[in-house]
Amino acid sequence: MSMMKLIIENESVEDVMMLFALTASYRSLDRMYTDYKFEVVARRELLFTYKRLISEGKLMENEEGKTIKGPNWVAPDFVKTGKYDAIYEEYLREKSNK
Repeated sequence: MSMMKLIIENESVEDVMMLFALTASYRSLDRMYTDYKFEVVARRELLFTYKRLISEGKLMENEEGKTIKGPNWVAPDFVKTGKYDAIYEEYLREKSNK
């Protein structure tokens, strides 16, 4: 199972957006949710959450339209606690052994 799939299936939409919207386009996130947790896309929760995070100042868009950290951005708990660090390290080990 990919780490992204694991995170999408187990973390809140807000937490996923707070981290991955900084490096992936909205369209990419939409595709990932379509693949791994379609009900979020079907209920338009992804879009509503993104708009809410922008309005709350947690995320912003720069002049090029890229999503950046807003003044109220905070790292998601799963990042602060290192919840997926061991899985990521195992992935890197496996990749280096190939």
